[in-house]
Amino acid sequence: MNILIVVDCPRDWKLHVQGVQVISARDYLREIHYSGKRGAKVFNLCRSYRYQSTGYYVSLLASARGHRPLPSINTIQDLKSQSMLRLVSDDLVELIQKSMSPIKSKEFVLSIYFGRNLARRYEHLSRQLFNLFPAPLLRARFVRHRRWQLTRLAPIAAKEIPEAHHDFVVEAASAYFARRQRSKRRRSGPRYDLAILHNPDEVTPPSNARALKRFARAAADVGFAVEFITRDDYGRLAEFDALFIRETTNVNHYTFRFAQRAAAEGLVVVDDPDSILRCTNKVYLAELLARHRVRAPRTTVVARENLSPLMRTIELPCILKQPDSAFSAGVIKVNDGQSFLRAAKRMLDRSDLIIAQEFLPTEFDWRVGVFNKKPIYVCRYYMAG
Repeated sequence: MNILIVVDCPRDWKLHVQGVQVISARDYLREIHYSGKRGAKVFNLCRSYRYQSTGYYVSLLASARGHRPLPSINTIQDLKSQSMLRLVSDDLVELIQKSMSPIKSKEFVLSIYFGRNLARRYEHLSRQLFNLFPAPLLRARFVRHRRWQLTRLAPIAAKEIPEAHHDFVVEAASAYFARRQRSKRRRSGPRYDLAILHNPDEVTPPSNARALKRFARAAADVGFAVEFITRDDYGRLAEFDALFIRETTNVNHYTFRFAQRAAAEGLVVVDDPDSILRCTNKVYLAELLARHRVRAPRTTVVARENLSPLMRTIELPCILKQPDSAFSAGVIKVNDGQSFLRAAKRMLDRSDLIIAQEFLPTEFDWRVGVFNKKPIYVCRYYMAG
């Protein structure tokens, strides 16, 4: 049995969830049997995650054993951080106000069970908080001054679950564990779990449905169990060994947060946060290529302050690029000075710096694939149409 619920005292866990083993924190920490268990998923329901407490050590040693703890040590640290709570409260301010609007009292406590709440009204807020702080059982406290704010987020110990909530907790836990079941595996069993992040609704995805199927088959051939995930699965990242992002990435986008969280959890990530940060900004790339003397079209960094001098010196036609553009979106060819000025001003409303690049007609681009800092292929990339 690979799903373990760890509690301070098994007698406190009065719920039966099929396919799950309930053990004491003491047994998990001390019994050699659990230390050597491979591929275990550990759900830490101890009453405290305080530094160097039993609950803290359950998640710490689970990570050291190659198990997948929920919450992870990173989440435990985040739960203690008042600055993190303030950031989350600010980030989710509209959702919090909307969810809390019918409440007349000055305080409200929200119980979150595996990302869910008994009231459908709080389902979205519960999921978002679980995604940001993946822990099985959470209690969120909100206080209203001029507006509602999240002031505390803490674990719910097994014995603190109200009896009236028992059936719902079993339902929420069972549904959560059911989602974790992988598609039927080969008899030998895959060695690793790979999450492929995609967006079925993306208009111009980096990989279409056919390509995604090929990725899945190739991964299975080398020992990966593959699961396709979406932005709603942020709180599940600790379940996997690796994350493959097949959406258009951007720093100011949830794909970057996925990459950051996965890297912090110790997953192998493609694309990793540093690569996203570097490769999605053309100002950075222009500086890097110039520094290393890599041949490229003549490139100028444009700001509002140098627009007028550039008007007199830049060679037209040229290409203007938004720093975070992708798939030719945010890339404009300008043929004359007035077009240059209008387009540049419009782009500078979004970014303080943009790129002006020499126009070099070509039927194709060069695409270079780099993995683990090593080039693995170079190919011609032809534009559609």
